[in-house]
Amino acid sequence: MKRLEAQTRMISTANRIIFAVMGLILGLAVVATALPQQRRLKNLEYKLARTLEAEERVLAEKEYHEIEYRALKDDPEFLELKATDRLNLHQDGGKVYRFKRLPD
Repeated sequence: MKRLEAQTRMISTANRIIFAVMGLILGLAVVATALPQQRRLKNLEYKLARTLEAEERVLAEKEYHEIEYRALKDDPEFLELKATDRLNLHQDGGKVYRFKRLPD
């Protein structure tokens, strides 16, 4: 009877050890599969941040051009100012001031 109890304890202990090792292996497998996903997530978050910054720049530029377009369309003084600047013209009796930049 003692021999049978000893075998039962050994089998029970072996089962616990095997169960613990399997649990450890399963835990390591979960961690090992999560690490590449974590790296990929960080990479995608970085790309998203860059894309959102680019979108903000484009939207700001679009807004600037829309404002300039409305001003050219509706404001004759702004239109005259832009035409004078781009075409390098001036009105009779008007003064033109030119500034030269000094080399750095």
